[in-house]
Amino acid sequence: MKARNKRLKVFSVAGILAIIVLFTLPNISWTSSVEKKDTLSASTSIDTATVLSSSLIFSNYVNDIYEAMNLQQAGLALPVFEKALTGFVNLKSNHHLNNNKEILTVVDFTKSSKAKRMWIIDLKNNKILLNTYVAHGRGSGDDMATTFSNITESYQSSLGFYVTNEIYQGKHGLSLKLDGFDKGINHLARARAIVVHGADYVSEKFINQHGRLGRSHGCPAVPTELNKTVIDLIKDKTCLFINGNSNTYQSNLLDTSLASENFISQRNS
Repeated sequence: MKARNKRLKVFSVAGILAIIVLFTLPNISWTSSVEKKDTLSASTSIDTATVLSSSLIFSNYVNDIYEAMNLQQAGLALPVFEKALTGFVNLKSNHHLNNNKEILTVVDFTKSSKAKRMWIIDLKNNKILLNTYVAHGRGSGDDMATTFSNITESYQSSLGFYVTNEIYQGKHGLSLKLDGFDKGINHLARARAIVVHGADYVSEKFINQHGRLGRSHGCPAVPTELNKTVIDLIKDKTCLFINGNSNTYQSNLLDTSLASENFISQRNS
């Protein structure tokens, strides 16, 4: 009888402990999950706020420069300038550009060849250094450039981001080599001999005679009398961006979130 009572007491204690554990563990687990969710939620909110803040700062920077330099009055559209500046910041963060020259060149082939569609911009001093004519490749179209290629002997222009490189004397006289930084879009620029050079068919006289500029073999050719000036301004690892109407052009350099982060980092360094 005593042994039986002892077993009952043991079982009762064990049962009570089991009940306590059964009710306590879910609560502990639930509390931990809630705390983890709250922590993750707070962390996500902070990250999102940081990204939004960086994006807003970069967007304001783009708009401030655009307005300060009267780029709208100079014919450069804000979306085109924003793309160009986004790529500039991302190229700079990867150390592809000359830190001593804050020069950005924009070419907009969505405009007629009769328009001055090249802008050389000094980002350090918020100045337009030059706004002039520039030719597209004869394979890209007549007055308007409509098709683009990275293929040798296509005689078409290539869109995207370039970095200026060596100066040399070629068949067009003083010329400036370009390296394309958009894989599959313009990375064969050097192999195709896509360079900046002067050409007599890039002139108002030619426009008056033919109703459009002359065309190159794919090079962004400039007026002969301005060729040396252009090359001197943009030489030594500066950014050149060529914009155009294309449904297929994509570039990692147009990542605005990355540009926002890189801009904040560059500004604070």
